[in-house]
Amino acid sequence: MTNQDSQPQNEESTAGDVATAAILAIGDELLSGRTKDKNIGYIAEYLTNMGIDLCEARMVSDDEDVIVAALNELRAKYTYVFTTGGIGPTHDDITADAVAKAFGVEIEHNPEAVALLTKRIEEGGRFKMNEARMRMARIPVGADLVENRISAAPGFHIGNVFVFAGVPAIMQVMLDAAAPLLKGGVVMMSETVESRVTEGDFAPLLGDVQGRYDDVLIGSYPWFRNGEYGTNIILRSRNKAALGEATGEVRGLLKELTKTLKMNRKK
Repeated sequence: MTNQDSQPQNEESTAGDVATAAILAIGDELLSGRTKDKNIGYIAEYLTNMGIDLCEARMVSDDEDVIVAALNELRAKYTYVFTTGGIGPTHDDITADAVAKAFGVEIEHNPEAVALLTKRIEEGGRFKMNEARMRMARIPVGADLVENRISAAPGFHIGNVFVFAGVPAIMQVMLDAAAPLLKGGVVMMSETVESRVTEGDFAPLLGDVQGRYDDVLIGSYPWFRNGEYGTNIILRSRNKAALGEATGEVRGLLKELTKTLKMNRKK
């Protein structure tokens, strides 16, 4: 089976020229809470700035069947999938094997990866390549390497799947290296309206505004500080004109609502 044959196709995932993405964070240590994930938020912001919508982030255990099932589901649904974790030298680093299985290809020691690792590991004469370190050079057949300028052990990409390390600093340089391969779009713009009105007071009004603007996403996020309650209302859109109009409406409604609430409290 070739890479092309084994890659699910989803025409809807790029509808409207909006690229979509998912993150698959892999590792028992994440699910146990022993390791706190620092990659999802970083990737989310990075992709947003490229005009790629991150639609889903999923965390799974070091279980090959679980990884394969999740990977096949996500890569069929979204333009890009980014995995983090599980490409190190130990027995539980099984991400490369799972990716190969998902794509229906063999896995082998990639000559370029072996050369990169050998050079880095043996320079200075302190360390030698061994069987464990060679595991980091095992790459699915047909995949291309993603540069790791920190420790040399590469990530890789195959089809629409990009496989990165779990160590945040290394993941970040891999994402930088992969970025030129990603096709972004119009960057999502946003406006923030801060209010000292609580969600319970303005929820129906905000719902009415949302109903009039299909291409504007509106969310509300409560805050509490210095003994005061309030809400930040975030409006997001790729349509600058619609974003401006919707933001103006929200500001106007909140202004009137604030006046009304103050008058009611005085009665």
